[in-house]
Amino acid sequence: MKVAVVGCGIMGRTHARNWSSVQGVQLVGVCDIDKELADKIAASNGTNAYTSFEDLLAAEQPDMVSICVPTYLHKPLVLQAAQAGIHIVCEKPIAPSLADAEEMIAACRLNNVRLFIAHVVRFFPSYKDLAAKVRAGVIGDPGVMHTKRIGGHPGRAKSWYYDEEKSGGVILDLLIHDIDYMRSVFGEVDSVFAMKRTSESLDYALVTLRFNKGAIANLEGYWGYPGPFTTAVEFAGTKGILRFHSDDAVSLRVQTSRQPDEDRPRVAVPRSPAYHDPYYYELEHFADCILKGTEPIVSTEDAYKAMEIAFAALTSAQSGQPVRMDANGFGLKGGVPHV
Repeated sequence: MKVAVVGCGIMGRTHARNWSSVQGVQLVGVCDIDKELADKIAASNGTNAYTSFEDLLAAEQPDMVSICVPTYLHKPLVLQAAQAGIHIVCEKPIAPSLADAEEMIAACRLNNVRLFIAHVVRFFPSYKDLAAKVRAGVIGDPGVMHTKRIGGHPGRAKSWYYDEEKSGGVILDLLIHDIDYMRSVFGEVDSVFAMKRTSESLDYALVTLRFNKGAIANLEGYWGYPGPFTTAVEFAGTKGILRFHSDDAVSLRVQTSRQPDEDRPRVAVPRSPAYHDPYYYELEHFADCILKGTEPIVSTEDAYKAMEIAFAALTSAQSGQPVRMDANGFGLKGGVPHV
């Protein structure tokens, strides 16, 4: 299967490097308007460089393309690829607006191509292990969850991140990772409440999700944090706690609740599966879905619903009031078809 990558920034380089390692895949080209950058990434991956998407499509005729350009540029490239009959991996979020996302999904359905949205957190071994343990009942009935995703402001390197209409800000661009992950574990969200503070140097949000099954998740996102990029997640239930922190030498901690005949809680510290690049697992999975005609772990509907929740959080932060998610989602009349 022939694959190309559009956009040679951090994510484009990541996709190119990992596509080069996926069995059964040939990376036939990379594309960026910066010729020097495209040439550099092409050379490091043994492929061809282009500055025009049209030229790449005409010359290489790829079966699939990774769209790794800024969020506000996703739509035209996805529509162009769909019209050419090419399957698509698009970085998250789908688009800066729900209307654009709906148009992109509809175009892929119309042209009978697959659209995969790259919600990579589901492919991190530690996060996969946590979700599996929660589903297996290790902590009993889940009650309250906490996630953290904090780091420097990306606008310092790429100014478009400062424009919320283009990037969606910290909620749509960053916290959407944890929104999708928590929804994958606990199902549909009943209500959303959010607080947000934005200035020239920071974009901070705290989003609370109440799930239909009763569990509550508090999601913290922070652009402008003066320390290193950090992620963390905690699940607390009736039988114990599961914790992961990116700075911890131990990849996963499990603490069980106090038992009547014990003087203190029992603590186990097993290790999660060995760490490998989650982007490789993600892209390998998407390629396998094409080759075998199977459904992806992260459906396009999942990615759209994560966007709905993110926009509900933005609405809540502006109004100071919680937002209810009805049966059809937030701001949507009717369902979104699966792609």
